[in-house]
Amino acid sequence: MPFTYNRTVRFQDTDAAGVVYFTNILSICHEAYEESLEASSINLKDFFINPSVAFPIVHASVDFLRPMFVGDKLLISLIPQKIGVDKFEISYEITVAEVVVAKAISRHVCIDASSRSKQELPEEIIQWLETNRRDAEGAERRKSREIM
Repeated sequence: MPFTYNRTVRFQDTDAAGVVYFTNILSICHEAYEESLEASSINLKDFFINPSVAFPIVHASVDFLRPMFVGDKLLISLIPQKIGVDKFEISYEITVAEVVVAKAISRHVCIDASSRSKQELPEEIIQWLETNRRDAEGAERRKSREIM
């Protein structure tokens, strides 16, 4: 199955209209990304604080399909995919009560943290990508068998 992260919408996540403020959904998706790294035994402190390589986001987008309100129980599914020797993309699907309310994408590039030049993805990230890809493909195969 794709990696999933559960999150309750908090008051601080919302705007004056009482719905999730548009930039906060990207923050929530990033929380899911961090959880998936940690679930793959990647040390978050080493990953984010003074790393030798970094993975800045070079593109992000969100499609909002329905509003999200305080107290909503979000289920964020994420599927990372390698899209080059030095970059990967993460697709997110956010659901509330099994209804898709938003979809997001973040694209990351691997750089040397000192020189800021692109470099190939390190082995631990390639392993994280492969593990999550296999899990997602397995879930899709199971899902297609259920439909038949």
